[in-house]
Parts: sequence; C-alpha cells; structure tokens
Amino acid sequence: MSDNRLTFPYENIHRGELSSLALAHVGDAVFELFVRTRLCAHELTAERLHRRTVELVCASAQAAAARAVMDSLTEEELDIFRRARNAKSHRVPHSTTAADYNLATALEALFGSLYLDGRSERLEELFNLCWAHLPGAASPQPKA
Repeated sequence: MSDNRLTFPYENIHRGELSSLALAHVGDAVFELFVRTRLCAHELTAERLHRRTVELVCASAQAAAARAVMDSLTEEELDIFRRARNAKSHRVPHSTTAADYNLATALEALFGSLYLDGRSERLEELFNLCWAHLPGAASPQPKA
C-alpha cells in the first residue's frame, strides 16, 4: 500500500452480492479499527484503551453517530443504509434497543460497503463525522 490509506477491495466478491448483514460484519471491524486507531493518539493505558473502544463501538454509540451522519449521505449510501437498517436480525443484544441496534447495523453495513469498494477517503470523511458525535469520544479519560 503506497498511500497510507485503509483500502483492501475484495476482488472476488462484488459488494452487491453480499447481504446487508455480511456488509455489517465487515463494517463492524472497519469501524472498530478506526476507533482503535484514533484512541491510540491519546495517552491511555492498555486497559483504558480497551474500555474506551468498547464504549465507542457499542450499538447505542454507533446509533448516535448514525443519526448524526444520515444527512451527509449520498443517495447510494442512503440506499445501503436503509437496506441494512431494515434487515431482519434474529437477535438484539440485551444492552441496547432494537432501534439502536438497527441503526448501528446500518452504519456498519455502510462502512463495510465503502471498505470493500476501496473508498478510503469517504470512509475517513464519514468516520470523522461519526467521531464528533460518538458519546464522549472527544474527551478521552486520562491514564488510570
């Protein structure tokens, strides 16, 4: 990789062939990697890095970010977002509401789609918007 951007287009499967939940599976990892990378810029202990990551990638935090970025999405991105939001998941974690879980899944699917398409600049742009709206993201806790 020559330009220091997150990009790994998966050439064997076209994004359109994947289900919304498969895109969300990939996007969950991409979103978490962005969060982990951003948190490394702060001087936190390893334990605190882990705690903050868990706090920022949970469904309720992702749902807050999703609500904030929806107005910034293109029509194509909104289509991916809506399909994933409406996908039927068989299980919703007890720690969140179904509405928040669906929004988090939609955001993750969008991130998965952009990642698989190799659209790293758009990923960074959307993540920066998300970061500004993740609860508590702007104020990391000092070393414990």
